[in-house]
Amino acid sequence: MPLHLFPRLGTLTLALLGAGLFQLIGLPLPFLFGPMAACLLAALSGARLKGMGTVSTAARTILGVAIGASITPEIVGRIPQLLGSVALVPIYVALIGLVGVPFFRRLGYDPATAWYAAMPGGLPDMVAFGKEAGGDPRALALIHATRMLIIVTVAPIILTLLYGTSLTGALGEPARNLPPVELALMAAAALIGWKGGEKIGLFGASILGPMIVTAALSLGGFIHSRPPLEAILVAQIFIGLGIGVQYVGVTLHELRSFIVSGISFVAILAVLAALFTEIVTLSGLAKPVEGFLAFAPGGQAEMTVLALAAGADLGFVIVHHLTRVVTVIMGAPVAARMAGIKKPKA
Repeated sequence: MPLHLFPRLGTLTLALLGAGLFQLIGLPLPFLFGPMAACLLAALSGARLKGMGTVSTAARTILGVAIGASITPEIVGRIPQLLGSVALVPIYVALIGLVGVPFFRRLGYDPATAWYAAMPGGLPDMVAFGKEAGGDPRALALIHATRMLIIVTVAPIILTLLYGTSLTGALGEPARNLPPVELALMAAAALIGWKGGEKIGLFGASILGPMIVTAALSLGGFIHSRPPLEAILVAQIFIGLGIGVQYVGVTLHELRSFIVSGISFVAILAVLAALFTEIVTLSGLAKPVEGFLAFAPGGQAEMTVLALAAGADLGFVIVHHLTRVVTVIMGAPVAARMAGIKKPKA
């Protein structure tokens, strides 16, 4: 066995043990939080864990298929009703930037790092954009990883205590209950969407590619169910593991600066998210749970899992997160250039 596989096998074993422990003691979403907690604690203890690489990316395609399968003719017919709340998303992103960039600048971060640390986009994209602009990729990675970690940890508590949600929603039917033809179509959609998306340079190809292909199959009447339960659980394991291993090699200095900065910024995000949740809820644009999940600034994959567990309207939630991600991906680099933020000359 190649030597580079040993750290990954050890990491995966640790993640599975975490999932088993959380399942045994009856904690919510054990296949997400068990691996996340186990890998996080091990990483902070100095263990040399290693992410799963392509395997983790492949696992994310399952969530892309789950989202695509939820895009039904009924959801498409409701799009005009969603426009009111979706129109608030760019305003939400702009406010986060207006508050977040000065916040990180006051903490001593350079302009590029402060800019992309404040943007509520995906971790890989914000690190890549920030590095290209001359920012600190390590700081960006830890700040965004901390944002995702806290939101994924706190959101279920809010859902259960504030909204009375049980988080026992049906994640999916067991594979044995699904038609083999649909299983084959979903597997093909995952692979074709992922690799096809990468080939054409689609951002977030591992989720958006499968989502697009599966949505076409769903709207065409070829697919009538989500991926099987077993697949969703596997995706949760790799998502939790992926968050935990971001903290491998964290130093005391990084713990005091980058991670504390990320924690403080999440408090600001919480205020803005609560404000917009109240706006869409009180105006009748969304139900409370859907409004909360739609404006919680977590990652696409993590919010998909929480929406499934909460039994929320997955189509509503994901449309808002896609809008947020597209707004950040398309707008942040352009706005950064307009603000004069660019890589310093060597």
